[in-house]
Amino acid sequence: MLRPVLALLLLTNGTLADTADGEALKAMSWSQIEDQARGGTVTWFMWGGADNINAYVSTYVADRLKAEYDITLTRVPITDAADIVNLILNEGEAGVTDAGSVDLLWINGENFRSMKQADLAFCGYTGILPNDALINWDNPAIANDFGVPVDGCEVPWNTVQFAFAHDSATLTDPPRDMAGLLAWIQANPGRFTYPAPPDFTGSAFVRHVFIYAAGGPEALLGPFDQAKFDEAATKTWAILNEIEPFLWREGLTYPTSIIQLNELFANGEVAMTFNYDPAQFGIAVDAGTYPDTTRSFGLTDGTLGNTNYTLIPFNAPNKSAAMVAENLLLSGEAQLEKAKTEVWGASPAIDVSRTSEDTQAGFVEIVGHPSVVPAAELAKAALPELQADWLTAIEKGWLENVGN
Repeated sequence: MLRPVLALLLLTNGTLADTADGEALKAMSWSQIEDQARGGTVTWFMWGGADNINAYVSTYVADRLKAEYDITLTRVPITDAADIVNLILNEGEAGVTDAGSVDLLWINGENFRSMKQADLAFCGYTGILPNDALINWDNPAIANDFGVPVDGCEVPWNTVQFAFAHDSATLTDPPRDMAGLLAWIQANPGRFTYPAPPDFTGSAFVRHVFIYAAGGPEALLGPFDQAKFDEAATKTWAILNEIEPFLWREGLTYPTSIIQLNELFANGEVAMTFNYDPAQFGIAVDAGTYPDTTRSFGLTDGTLGNTNYTLIPFNAPNKSAAMVAENLLLSGEAQLEKAKTEVWGASPAIDVSRTSEDTQAGFVEIVGHPSVVPAAELAKAALPELQADWLTAIEKGWLENVGN
């Protein structure tokens, strides 16, 4: 989900025992890296908007790190990881090359592009992780993050695909494609809205409209093209401005975050919400926030899907501990745990067929939540994410032509 969902992992153990040079680390054996990581402290700064994700990190992940490596994990919620990217950038400009504040970052494609271009990422180490063998790097959706080649600079954690949710007791037949949704909005004034970009999920909704206006993603794939952008943007701003008077509060204001949109849906003020992590719908039902009759769906003309990753900054002082944490997060057992409906319901970023028979059996036994559209169903109409330059231009264009 992140965001979306966005988060980072900050590891500090108060010593210089884990400040080994990155190149020296890449020359070590995995057992040597594990030995160096033992006894450290992991403070994980992460988006705190989902209680189930918070609990998974603070219990399952923390308990395993402590039991297996004597690493203590502390979770610290944040709201915007872009601020932390700027922190890393400022440290680099100040000459802080081996004692930075951040050791691991849960990141989205736009921020990954920025960090990679500025040489702020620790790269070329992912093949050292034993559980790297579980990753299908031949899959373009894994090997590229919002169109930017990963190049051994980050490690996949989850796969997600955008979906909408509605209360089937009050909206029995929601629109199933973008054209139908836009028509439904005008026919049902005040019953739909979306968070204002640059909110991650609100920006994703705008990209769906942008892709629809362009006639599909094919014209937008690859590097940013100003002429193609201008053509699609003109249509997109016209569509969004046309529906604006029919939005919640007549479009005079927009939710500032996906959390606020979820609250509007929970209170019945709007008929639909959406999320880049459909598992959140089931979690909200089980928590009593959404009605039991909540159901989710994709669009027949597709919804965006992507992979999210963790990244170690170039100046992380505790790279070996960060690598151990990443390897744990990649393990079949950890991926299975967060895939359980009652834990998180997150889709794995690994190739499950490469895991143990017990782990594969565990995935087979998972029963999907009735409020959560199956990932396999969504995948039948998956849209590729655009490269980061497109995202930046779309968000800027929305603010100038719609949000103003």
